[in-house]
Amino acid sequence: MFAIIGVFVVLGCVIGGFLLEGGPLAVLMQPIELLIIGGAAVGSFFIASPKSVIFGTMKKALRVFTASEANKQAYLDILGVLYTLMNMARRDGIVSIEQHVNKPDGSAVFTKYPAILKNHEVLDFICDNFKVLLAGNIEPYQFESVMDIDMAASHKHESNTPNAINKVADSLPGLGIVAAVLGIVLTMGKINEPPEVLGHSVGAALVGTFLGILLCYGFAGPMAQNLEYQVKETHTMLEVVKAGLVGFSSGFPPMLAVEAARRAVSGPVRPSFEELEGALKGG
Repeated sequence: MFAIIGVFVVLGCVIGGFLLEGGPLAVLMQPIELLIIGGAAVGSFFIASPKSVIFGTMKKALRVFTASEANKQAYLDILGVLYTLMNMARRDGIVSIEQHVNKPDGSAVFTKYPAILKNHEVLDFICDNFKVLLAGNIEPYQFESVMDIDMAASHKHESNTPNAINKVADSLPGLGIVAAVLGIVLTMGKINEPPEVLGHSVGAALVGTFLGILLCYGFAGPMAQNLEYQVKETHTMLEVVKAGLVGFSSGFPPMLAVEAARRAVSGPVRPSFEELEGALKGG
């Protein structure tokens, strides 16, 4: 929602300011300049990126406009899933959770938390690491090391999209200069034309530089930053799960294990102890 508002604010302020200064809007309408810059940017992106990154970026870039920020309820859901599975494992034995982590889509535990089922990174992390506990005895420090490896791999993979968009953003000012230089080259062919014709041609050429800089700092760069925040948010969720599982594998009772997980949540989205306790009792 705020990303869409931001797009309108950027365009409104830049174009609105230009119009308030008496600038003719038609001068900014240079589709050929946009074709040169946009086409070259897409082409350079294809040259720089493997197929998996290209398709992954095309898919994940839409999250800038569709993803919602995690709130307290999102973390309460994670803590609720952990508590339920830990409590079941402590009461009935670790084998009792096998069917839930093997087939979470059909699990009575996970279906109570549809947001977790939709968040595949968090869901897979929870299920895969409970499967590690199912596989046999493992020391807590070894278990933590396994989870750290998993988190590092996930973070590296998820960072491909913002990194790729950042590379495109970095190229846009330079490609804007390319479009401007081509415009000046064309202007040189009109050197015998009247000053008003030359002025219009030079102005159109300079729009290329303007578009390149605007697309970089007004759109592509902020989009990459937005996606970086989303990657960090997912990483925080995995940290929460890891803290709970390390506590549980160290012998903490389920309530203390999820309390350790709660402490891994930072900022205003961290549920209070009372909120956590109320959510668990209500579940």
